[in-house]
Amino acid sequence: MDNYEYIIASLPDIEPDKGPSQETATQIIDFVRDQLSEKDLAVADILTDSWDDEKLTEELYTKALASSNRFIKEFFGFDLQVRNAKVRSLNMALGRPIDEDIFMPIEEPEPELEATLDKVYSNPDILVKERAIDKLYWQKIEDLTIFDYFDLDAVLGFLAKLHIVQRWLVLDESTGRALFRKLTEDVQSTFKGVNYTEK
Repeated sequence: MDNYEYIIASLPDIEPDKGPSQETATQIIDFVRDQLSEKDLAVADILTDSWDDEKLTEELYTKALASSNRFIKEFFGFDLQVRNAKVRSLNMALGRPIDEDIFMPIEEPEPELEATLDKVYSNPDILVKERAIDKLYWQKIEDLTIFDYFDLDAVLGFLAKLHIVQRWLVLDESTGRALFRKLTEDVQSTFKGVNYTEK
């Protein structure tokens, strides 16, 4: 039985002036995982495995890109294009062949995204660069879940955003708090703004 409505409704409130600790984020993720069916958990594992450098392999990307889940397939396609752009940028800086060590070639890259990424990675300020990249990720997640309210893609989108927030709590506490507040408000407004009938 799907628990999507319960998961979204049960996400905890976070005070605007306090960012979540790593422990809190872990508890949220554990709660979500406990509510998912075995089938949905296998899909969620693809996303959470990508947060572990040791598990971020070509095999994982191949699995994600072949997934029947729309969010996973499209998000990983986007992620791969972002990572390949980073490699290209490093290669240019080091005077190496531009496509050397590309993680996996993309059959149909998005030219507009490639141009945006090349511009972002040319910025010498590391924090500005990282903020810009995560802003692109955040927007991609919102685009992928814009019509998802109480389904697996909405849950996956929440988890992906939570991961971004946690990164910024390490890099920049104020940015992390602001992102977490936005994430919490987004989830709460989604739940309050959608009417549904329990079956």
